[in-house]
Amino acid sequence: MSETKTHKITLIPGDGIGPEVTQAVVRILEATGVKFDWEQFAAGAEAFEIFGEYIPQALYDSIERNKVALKGPVTTPIGGGFKSINVTLRKKFDLFANFRPIKLLPGLNSHWPGVDLIIVRENTEGEYVGLEHEVVPGVVESIKVITEKGSTRIARFAFEYARKHGRKKIHSIHKANIMKLSDGLFLRCARKVSEEFHDIQYGEHIIDNTCMQLVMNPYQYDTLLLENLYGDIVSDLCAAFVGGLGLVPGANLGHDCAIFEAVHGSAPDIAGKDIANPTALLQSAILMLRHLDEEAAADKVQKALETVYSEKKCLTRDVGGTCGTTTFADAVLQAMA
Repeated sequence: MSETKTHKITLIPGDGIGPEVTQAVVRILEATGVKFDWEQFAAGAEAFEIFGEYIPQALYDSIERNKVALKGPVTTPIGGGFKSINVTLRKKFDLFANFRPIKLLPGLNSHWPGVDLIIVRENTEGEYVGLEHEVVPGVVESIKVITEKGSTRIARFAFEYARKHGRKKIHSIHKANIMKLSDGLFLRCARKVSEEFHDIQYGEHIIDNTCMQLVMNPYQYDTLLLENLYGDIVSDLCAAFVGGLGLVPGANLGHDCAIFEAVHGSAPDIAGKDIANPTALLQSAILMLRHLDEEAAADKVQKALETVYSEKKCLTRDVGGTCGTTTFADAVLQAMA
């Protein structure tokens, strides 16, 4: 743990249950002994009501200055309204790698105990570039963009992570049998990068087959390398192996900037009731601590979280307990102490 450094972090609580789970996580982080200076901002509909902008310029400036942000869930309208805050921030700061580890917490039941997957998703290209328009009434054209630069750097990220952390196998997931140019380019870039990493086994699977194989036997996979849309879908599918989106962390990483976020929704139906599970954001915050080179603090929080789950004394309702957001955070704090 750093003895003198204060980490300036941009904090985006979000909406719905966001402020509740964010407050719980901030309490836990501050109990580690690491020094934080939080710069808090609204985003989305709440920000628009206050500032007339969905992402205030001051929020952009804060992330640009601090290079690290912690973000709760923000509601994105479906089929209309403003653009996704998540996608907008990823594109703005070139956060090209979406990183999601999938691992079961102790004490929880799963049809796939011991599953241990790393999902590496290209985060700025594909269908999510937002290039779509109505050609004529009733006909919409949506453009998928794949580049050599984007495909190469996400492949390199995956292989470098795998080597550093002792992962032995990477599969590129694609639909190049149909999208021969776009997905074909993605595959060619991954193959080229793989030639530099002879210590890591490399394979390729078609996306639809991958989904079937994951449900039948996820143990055959280690690290999955995917384009944007495929990664979005598969990362949520894999979250089901360990209890759902309320439990898994997420990180959006660039060369000099990172946003760590809860990947679940804002759940407005339970907002303000002190029953939401802060685990997903807390696990994302643990990733943030490691990103900040605060490994001892990260280990401390991880161990406390695992203790609370293994003892099953104070879990939230979504995982079979009766505790609320605040009392769950209290239990983690007690385990840390």
